[in-house]
Amino acid sequence: MSTATLTDQDLRVRDAVLHQLEWDPAIDASAIGVTAKSGTITLTGYINSYSGKLAAERAAKRVRGVRSVANDIEVRLKLERVDADIAADVAKALELGATIPNSVQATVRSGHVTLTGTVDWMYQKHDAERAVRHIRGVHNVMNRIAIAPGAVERDVRHRIVEALHRNADIDARHVRVTVAGDCATLTGTVGTWLQRDTAERAAADAPGIRLVDNRVVVEPGKAPDEDEIC
Repeated sequence: MSTATLTDQDLRVRDAVLHQLEWDPAIDASAIGVTAKSGTITLTGYINSYSGKLAAERAAKRVRGVRSVANDIEVRLKLERVDADIAADVAKALELGATIPNSVQATVRSGHVTLTGTVDWMYQKHDAERAVRHIRGVHNVMNRIAIAPGAVERDVRHRIVEALHRNADIDARHVRVTVAGDCATLTGTVGTWLQRDTAERAAADAPGIRLVDNRVVVEPGKAPDEDEIC
């Protein structure tokens, strides 16, 4: 994308994302490229770990003015590992996870990890993924773990709303919650992707919820000029 097609706002958001990537100690941003268009950020280039790729995406989402992120970063290892070694580390990581039940299984093919099985809570599904994505040699994690059906408490919507209002990272006044069966649907608007993701995690932790349909729209305010930062 040539700079001639970029607005001043695009340039400010792009530069802010670049600064955020360079600032984050969990990211080697030396080979990462960033483009911006109308609030959509595209990350390209390569990095040496899957966890670093995800960290780059999280860093971009924290920047005000970002509406969506396309993460096209490629994971490239300095020294590739065979699947058998990666699988052994994955099995150990799942075994050591205190919240991860024995029903979770994993397969590894060309560095791509697929998680399957059934758990009782959505947080257990997320914990399983977090346990393996930092393993050296992992290129990608496909989380196909299912949530076992459970009884949804009658006041679960009220409990989700309370959780949103307790969270300092969310302006819950603009987030609406509906619950149908074991699915919670979030709508409304927030100012950052961090708030959107935080709202989804809060709903996912509710008892009996198996699916969160996150329809919250990110409507960031005007990104600050660097001259305004003192």
